[in-house]
Parts: sequence; C-alpha cells; structure tokens
Amino acid sequence: MPMIPGVGDGVGSQLMHRRQLYAGPMSKLRSLMICRMAKPEEVLIVEDENGNIVRETMKDNDVLVQYKIMRETLIYLAHLDHEDTERQMLKKLSKQLNGDDWTWNNLNTLCWAIGSISGSMVEEQENRFLVMVIRDLLNLCEITKGKDNKAVIASNIMYVVGQYPRFLRAHWKFLKTVVNKLFEFMHESHPGVQDMACDTFLKIVQKCKRKFVTVQVGENEPFVSELLTTLPATIADLEPHQIHSFYESVGNMIQAEPDPHRRDEYLRRLMELPNQKWAEIIGQARQSVDYLKDPDVIRAVLNILQTNTSAANSLGTYFLPQISLIFLDMLNVYRMYSELISTSIAQGGRYASRTSIVKLLRSVKRETLKLIETFLDKAEDQPHIGKQFVPPMMDPVLGDYARNLPDARESEVLSLFATIINKYKRAMIEDVSRIFEAVFQCTLEMITKNFEDYPEHRLKFFSLLQAIATHCFPALIHLSSEQLKLVMDSIIWAFRHTERNIAETGLNLLLAMLKNFQASEFCNQFYRTYFSTIEQEIFAVLTDTFHKPGFKLHVLVLQHLFCLVESVVMSEPLWDVATVPYPYPNNGMFIREYTIKLLSTSFPNMTATEVTQFVNGLFESREDLVSFKNHIRDFLVQSKEFSAQDNKDLYAEEAAAQRERERQRMLSIPGLIAPSEIQDEMVDS
Repeated sequence: MPMIPGVGDGVGSQLMHRRQLYAGPMSKLRSLMICRMAKPEEVLIVEDENGNIVRETMKDNDVLVQYKIMRETLIYLAHLDHEDTERQMLKKLSKQLNGDDWTWNNLNTLCWAIGSISGSMVEEQENRFLVMVIRDLLNLCEITKGKDNKAVIASNIMYVVGQYPRFLRAHWKFLKTVVNKLFEFMHESHPGVQDMACDTFLKIVQKCKRKFVTVQVGENEPFVSELLTTLPATIADLEPHQIHSFYESVGNMIQAEPDPHRRDEYLRRLMELPNQKWAEIIGQARQSVDYLKDPDVIRAVLNILQTNTSAANSLGTYFLPQISLIFLDMLNVYRMYSELISTSIAQGGRYASRTSIVKLLRSVKRETLKLIETFLDKAEDQPHIGKQFVPPMMDPVLGDYARNLPDARESEVLSLFATIINKYKRAMIEDVSRIFEAVFQCTLEMITKNFEDYPEHRLKFFSLLQAIATHCFPALIHLSSEQLKLVMDSIIWAFRHTERNIAETGLNLLLAMLKNFQASEFCNQFYRTYFSTIEQEIFAVLTDTFHKPGFKLHVLVLQHLFCLVESVVMSEPLWDVATVPYPYPNNGMFIREYTIKLLSTSFPNMTATEVTQFVNGLFESREDLVSFKNHIRDFLVQSKEFSAQDNKDLYAEEAAAQRERERQRMLSIPGLIAPSEIQDEMVDS
C-alpha cells in the first residue's frame, strides 16, 4: 500500500489504517467498475440488438450520464491505489490478448475504463502503463481475424490514444505509429471506423501539432511533408465530410510551422487537389457559363469551398495565399448563382426556393460567405487584409442582398458583416451607411411581421446592429431621427422576443446604445426622447414570466437608467415642459413618480405603499449591483405572477458561479477533467 507523502503520525496513520482496512473491498469495486464501464461519447461503434457491430445512429443520454458518474468514481478509486488499478487493467488486457477472456464487451469496457482515468497518474507511471496498453492493443489488432472484431479493436485503439495526448507528445515513435494506424483505418469500410479515425486524428493533431512539423530523430523530413506526398492515397476512400475534417487536421499541423516559406509551400501542396478541380471548373465556365449550371458541377464547387473553409478554420491568417488565389472567381460564381436563384424564385414563386436545384445553389452562396467569414474571423487583426477583401464584396454580396427577393436573401450576409465590423472596428465607420442602406430596412420588413418568419435573419440582424453600436457608434449618431427611431423600435422588438438568443442580443445591444449615448454630446436629447419608453418596456419584460432568462440584463439596464437619472450627465428635464404643468425639482423625482404610477398599473393587487417602498429601494440600492438585483428579485418572487413558478432563471448568475467553483474543485483533482478536454497551450516542443 503506498504511503501518503508528508504524512506522519496521528491523522496520517489513521488514514493509512483506513486505506488498508478497505483495500480488499475497494479492489473488488475497481474490478466491477472496469467490467461494467459505460460507453463514452467519442465511441461511435456499437453492438446492436442483433449482435452486429454498427455505427451508432443516436446518442443515448442516459448512458452518457452513467459514464460521467462511473468515470469520476473510477478516478477517485485510482487515486486511492494506482498500483492496483494498473495491475487489474493490464491483467484483463493480457487475458484479451491470449484469448482467455476475449469478447467485444470485455474489450470495450476495459478500454473505456483505461481511457477514462487519463490524467490521474503521474507522468512516469502513465508512460509505463500506456506503452504496454498501446503495444498490446496494436498486437491484438494484428492477430485477430474477422471484420467485426477488427472494427471493435480499432474503435478501442482510437478511443484510448485520443485520451492521452501527454503520452503521445512524449513518445514520437508511438505517435507516428498511432497516426499511421489511423490512416489505415481511414480505408476501412466498416460503418463508423472512418469517422472515428478522422475525429481522433483531429483530436491528436490539435494537441501534438508541433511534433509533425519538426524533423524527428532518425527522420529525413518532417512528418507533414511525408503526409502531403501521400495525401491523395490517404483520403481516397473517405467521404466528403471526412475529407473536410482531414484538411482541418493537416491545416493545424501547417499552422504550427514557424518558417513562412515552408508554411506557404505546405499550404500549396495541401490545396493542390481542390485547386486543380477549381481551375478546371473556372476554365470550362469561361468558355461556356452554362457549365456552372450542371448539378454535379454545383456539388463539386460546394465541396471545394467546404474543403477551403475547413483549412481556413485551422490556418487563420496563414490561409491568405490560398483565399487570394480563388477570391475573385469565387465572387463571380456567387453573383451568377444569385442571379439564377432570383430568376427561379421570380418565375416560380416562394415554392421555387424549396426545389433541389435552388437549395443547392443557395448552399454554394452560403458556403462562400462562410469561407470568407471564417478566414476574416480567424485571421489576426491586420488592416491590409480587410482592405483587400471588404471593398470587392460590397456589390456582389451587399448589393445582391438588397436587390434580392426576401426568400433569396442569405442570413449569412448579416453575420459576415457583423464579423467584419467586430474585427476591423472603427476602420469600418465609413462603410456603415452603405451596410445600413443595403440591409436595414429590407431585413426589418422581413422579420417584424411576426415572431416566426426568417428565424436565422433575426438573430444575425441584431448581432450586426450590436457590432455597429459597439464599434462604429459615430455612424449611428449621423442617422436621421426617423432612422434612429427605427433602430430603437427594432431593439425593443428584439428584447420582447420570446426566443432567448434574440432577446439577449437585443438587451446587450440596448446596453451598448445606452452607454454610448451617455458618453456623447446627444445624451440629453436621446434620453429625453427614449428614457421613459425604455423603462416602461424593460419593466414589461422583467415582470413577464416568459422573459425570466433575461433577468440579469434587465437588471443591468434598469441600474444604468436609475444611476443616470441621478447623475450630473442629465442636465435637462426628462419630462415635456410644455405638457407637464408641475415643475419637478429634478429628474430623480420625476422618474420616481413615473415608476410608481407605471408599476401600480402593472400590479393592481399590490398596495401603493408596497410599490412606493420598492421604487424607493431601487433608488437607494442603485450604486450596488448585488443589492439592486436582490431587491428586484425579492419584489418579483413576492408578486402573484412569479410566486407559483419555478424561478431558477432569476438565480442563473449564482448557479453559474457555483458551476465555476465546481470546475475549479475538479481541476484540483488530477484526471477529473480529462487532459484532452482542457484548453491549454500544449507545449509539445
């Protein structure tokens, strides 16, 4: 039994005695846990009710919950006695190897248990343990016959190696062997094996990427160069979505190459296959534009764009040479496909948008926008990239959106320009009026008729507005009063929305507007026009049980308003002097009286004294957010509308803080959060 480090007599000897006392039952419990281990989420290959090995079609949430509990229990058991845990696992594995205990279920549960204790051992012990485990599993794969048997072993090898990135980084020969084994599995036609091979490859590359661009001892070239030479053969049997995942993985490797010339050369070699196909399609299109209308060609264009998006996702700024190569041709294809869609919808009405050819054309448009957005979002903040890519897009993308019929407008245009503004911030101020002109009025007409139509446009439209309000606020100040009223009405409309994401975006947008106007020269003018309307609308959603998830943001808006009304920033009266005969001594008194009247109408079952006490409490606690929030929450919980309901959304912040404390506790126990899940800067030098 191992000694506890630094423990002397007293408490330490009692602990040791208790460990020894329970050593036998704990060992039996370990054995039981290993034999009964539940299936982890990453494993895609399962046995169906007929005893066949198949690809899992639907996640079983009960099994995932069970796995989580069993994994945590096994980690605690491993910490109590690492030697016994290792001994039991290796003994069970040797029985698999010699055939004494070989069944699919026995191998599965054992490997799931081995993967689940990742991170719980000290590095030296983990290395010794894993060398034996991986060696035995690879041997088992070689000596076992039968397609289903091999699929089960492959699935387990992939799961185990994916859980131990620290071991793979420290052992290049094992890492290379494992990756080459994954490439073998990519040719395996058994359902689920190829998907799992591609997923595991991506997972390993993300944690070990520098190893693949370094010349290792005994090698003539970096692994990535060797991989690029054999790339066509490696991906020959993969489906398009698996090829995209493969390209993202290799992009991660290339991104780790420090030498710019070598990196660009790797990128050129990586994109050789899609670029050849692209050049062929564009060449044919220059001779006859009708070539681009063929459904197979449209699918090929879509596949090429998706491959580029996957590489851009991992390469970021370093994808610049590739996107520069195809960018202008890509915009021309976008423009042409857009015209085809518009013609089809104009001739065939709304139903034309549901035909397979129009759906396919729209997929190409969306993927084009997604590729540009992915690249600009992942690229480092370099103004020259914005200057190179944004101006050519103004007409083919923005102008096209404005000219199109509502059913032919792509919501991705809105998210693309939100990304551009979030990225290039104030540099985009001059372009805001053009963006506004192209998307604002026409999108509002689409989304304000009801709460259901064009759901994708809704959220993206308000995200674009939020980006403008946050980074290009001076452009909003130059709007006419009618346009500004439209903006404010649309924000109010957004936070009234029962769709949580839209309401939340509307409230964040409102907060950005309020803070920016407070700091501007138009502060008095803006708040005189909108203060009472905003307060009334926020109280309306705050006291509506459908909007409980927005409670935190409702409180922040109200706190801003109540602090502002008592500050020196507001130098002019908020009431209309011409229509209100009674001159209030200050804005605070006016808003106090206005709020009491407003709430008395909303809560007729509450006495005037209760409402007055609540409003006075708002003014008294306005400087302290916690007190202010608790005061509002107490008022709501006591009200008739909320008292009989589940009010957990009102305590969402406290619940989030509790979850974070629990995560910190788990991080303090090695292995409770798997190493493969921790977003660290993996040092694989």
